Amino acid sequence: MIRRGVTQCLVLIAVVLAASVGTRPAEAQTLAAILADQAPSPGSEAPGPQAPAGDALFGTLEFTSSSLRALPQWRRILDTMAQESSAMADCTVDAADCTSPALQSWRELQRQAQNQSRMAKLHTVNQFFNRWPYKSDAEAFGQREYWASPSDFMSRSGDCEDYAIAKYFALRQLGFDKQELRIVVLYDRIRNVGHAVLAVYDDSDILILDSLSNLITAHTRYRHYIPQYSMNETTRWAHVDRHRAIPQTALRALDN
Repeated sequence: MIRRGVTQCLVLIAVVLAASVGTRPAEAQTLAAILADQAPSPGSEAPGPQAPAGDALFGTLEFTSSSLRALPQWRRILDTMAQESSAMADCTVDAADCTSPALQSWRELQRQAQNQSRMAKLHTVNQFFNRWPYKSDAEAFGQREYWASPSDFMSRSGDCEDYAIAKYFALRQLGFDKQELRIVVLYDRIRNVGHAVLAVYDDSDILILDSLSNLITAHTRYRHYIPQYSMNETTRWAHVDRHRAIPQTALRALDN
């Protein structure tokens, strides 16, 4: 189900303009910044592709790092969840601890999905959060770019990456390991906009939970999606489309 206003994700399109010159917001998280942060420090090994082309997410080459310093919005979310996760878990166990409508919604989801099969949990979580209406960051939070915690999202709604964040932490509480989940910032070639989804590593496949659809399909079905970077709680990946040259600015960053 395609929502009106999804083109408000345009702020994310900056990730595919790594070779352009211009002023960006201080919080912008671009492919250039990610690749620049991949540059090896003295005495360290240079990063390299972590999976053969065609096997990695959306068939890209992946460059891995354990540093999240290039992702300030994501680091803020992790700090917020470190403070809020206990209350969310308590609310799931005891309705008396659900002190807000957002927590009540969280409990509703967790109680519905907790005894389901792995695949059923994915469908339940995807459909649950896709019920929220799309809102731009300016509309929901009065900011040009703001990544929302699950509580923020359930209180005010949000844009594409906020759906992915809420699904990520819902599945974490439902028992999915962080190594099985990635939030993916990407470029949609068909709609010519930036977008974000949640990738779930399931056995030998990678499944995509998308705010634009209640269907869950393998990443190989999305040939119009070009991932720029992805992340979980401990790791981030820069992605390079094997059919396209890496921007010269990115190559220079890697050589620094």
